Amino acid sequence: MYSALIGRGTTGEITAGDSTTLEQFRRIQDLFDRTFKASRVGIWVCTLPDEKLTWTDTVFELFDLDPQSRLRREDIVNLYTPASREELGKLRSAAIRDGEGFSLDAEIITARGSQRWIRITAIVERVDGVATRLFGMKQDITTEKTIFDQIRRAAEVDSLTGTASRAMFDNVFSEICGGAGASSHGLFLIDLDGFKAVNDRLGHQAGDDCLALAGRKLLKALPDARLVARLGGDEFAVLHPCESPDALHRIGGSIVEALEYWWGRGTEKLKLTASVGATMIERDAVSKDVFSRADQALYKAKAAGKGGLQTVSDAAITHAA
Repeated sequence: MYSALIGRGTTGEITAGDSTTLEQFRRIQDLFDRTFKASRVGIWVCTLPDEKLTWTDTVFELFDLDPQSRLRREDIVNLYTPASREELGKLRSAAIRDGEGFSLDAEIITARGSQRWIRITAIVERVDGVATRLFGMKQDITTEKTIFDQIRRAAEVDSLTGTASRAMFDNVFSEICGGAGASSHGLFLIDLDGFKAVNDRLGHQAGDDCLALAGRKLLKALPDARLVARLGGDEFAVLHPCESPDALHRIGGSIVEALEYWWGRGTEKLKLTASVGATMIERDAVSKDVFSRADQALYKAKAAGKGGLQTVSDAAITHAA
């Protein structure tokens, strides 16, 4: 490898200038190796069709294998999780067939049982149109993946109740109204009756705990819900598969029943109930109109004495032109 980069004299002996060049190259190579190692990046090569693997030490470290280990591709592939193994197989087959490289973020369970995410980049070398070698880099992105998942979760999940966030609700609601759902759904808007008294008499910490319990009760009562979300304050929303007005009433009744409970102790014990407004969602419905219908039904439920359900028939929903 060095000979292509090192000049030689006419006698074939290394000259003083050549020696300096060799030393510079070795320093650059050492810097290159250390940089890759610090970045948890390794080089891999797989020859075809014999499937012989060659790795740098960092790749062995990523898989928690001893650098002296004998590499068999079928054993390494088994360290990928099923989903990542399937995706890798598809991308690799396409690359060998078409000659195009690929990149994949894959999950592995290392030889020592650790969960790890690696980013694979692959380049295809071809001779006379036939793939003869795959090579590229593998990088440990576990920390990056963890941070990304935490950020995503913070955006999608309400940290207090464990239900979905308002932003997540808006996204899924828009998808359903746009016809992305395979079946009809119902929208349920929920207000906790009596929650203000919990905050005023027992304090905001008690109020937070009360909301957290409400979220758990909703999630437990509605295991088949498409989404249970907290919209803000003591307001929740549920998107649930719903094929008929009868199903709308049944699901709404389950919500009312689940959110009737007592909070506090002794003389400070307070009763919580839920007012629920519900409406059907048909394909291509206008989301703002659907929400408005459910909101009107919720207003009627509160005006009727709270702790109950009011619905709007699906015929009353405005549809997109």
